[in-house]
Amino acid sequence: MPQRSPLDLPEGDPFGPDNLPYGVFTTPHAPHLRKIGVRYGSQVLDAGAAAAATASPHAELLGGSSLNPLMAAGRPVWQAVRAELRDWLTNPAHWPTIEPLMHPLTTLALHLPIEVADYVDFYASEHHASNVGKIFRPDGDALTPNWKHMPIGYHGRAGTVIVSGTPVVRPHGQHLPSAPHASSHASSPAPVFGPSLRLDFEAEVAFVVGAPSPLNTPVPLAGFHDHVFGVCLLNDWSARDIQSWEYRPLGPFLGKSFATSIAAWITPLEALAPARTSPPVRDVPLLPYLDDSSAEPGGLDLRIEAALNGHIISRPPFSAMYWTGAQQLAHMTVNGASLRTGDLFASGTVSGPRPTERGCLLELTWAGRDPVRLPDSSTRTFLEDGDEVTLTAWAPGPDGARIGLGDVTGHVVPAAP
Repeated sequence: MPQRSPLDLPEGDPFGPDNLPYGVFTTPHAPHLRKIGVRYGSQVLDAGAAAAATASPHAELLGGSSLNPLMAAGRPVWQAVRAELRDWLTNPAHWPTIEPLMHPLTTLALHLPIEVADYVDFYASEHHASNVGKIFRPDGDALTPNWKHMPIGYHGRAGTVIVSGTPVVRPHGQHLPSAPHASSHASSPAPVFGPSLRLDFEAEVAFVVGAPSPLNTPVPLAGFHDHVFGVCLLNDWSARDIQSWEYRPLGPFLGKSFATSIAAWITPLEALAPARTSPPVRDVPLLPYLDDSSAEPGGLDLRIEAALNGHIISRPPFSAMYWTGAQQLAHMTVNGASLRTGDLFASGTVSGPRPTERGCLLELTWAGRDPVRLPDSSTRTFLEDGDEVTLTAWAPGPDGARIGLGDVTGHVVPAAP
């Protein structure tokens, strides 16, 4: 029986020709030479070598050590490169050239796929925002008055965005001695300093900006596809006790900035076209720059799973997000802020209406009141040293296929001495 080609994928592979996510890798033989790769099944194509071997006009863009030059080239180039990749990988006439340039995924080291410029984190799930409001303000309104008028967000720290698989060190900071709830500030004792005792994960989806925009030029809803290169899963780790002590009157700071994990693979936005879906019905009229009632469906049907130590504890549906990526981008630039290649903006925690669809331990345990039970009979209110969180997701593809998103894994290690 002839040996199966790595380019002949089994039917239904979620990383097939309709996906083709981009990443950056090194081989054991050249650990300091980063290359652009494209995942195809359980293999990775050396995209730069393939472009050189086929005399592609995009060889220079694919031959670098980061996706940023390709992302900066703009949508027509993204489409042309994607068409080339698909032809190289699916046309048997190219296989004698392409097959030697494939590497088994398990043999490679994966690196941060982009050079992150700015990082913005939104708060786009009504279910998450409502649950957090009920936890933190049990006697007040679940949502703040501005929440349904604009996507709420904050600027994070780009320098601590890390690739999946990078250990997450438990952060130090100020927090209250017990901190049962973030709302208990009225008679707060003096804070203590030490490792966070309420470390959490947040299941999120991030959008990666490719084409920049000039200063003082807002990007309208219709410009989303011209500026956003792709999508990836993101875990915005949170120290809830540090966050609850510091966040008033300003927003998240040290409770968030210590680590943000992203997938090693960026799924092109074009690959998710079959997953477009209408967002939830808006019950508050939107200002014109955010009004997408006559636009193409701006939601994405991404099915996320969050696992703690290999056990699935939540299945947050991205289709339930109130604010879309296009609305987030429009709001982020409406004041004239420019976009830079490599900007990353994330959805905020993805949560659905059911208890099993909550995208963080703060919600799943209702701030520690209802511990999560694991198969080994242990329980968690927040993350312990040694815990590992993995986010996975897929989206509907053409003809019933699935488009897999690169997973995000983080292993919690003890706080530094």
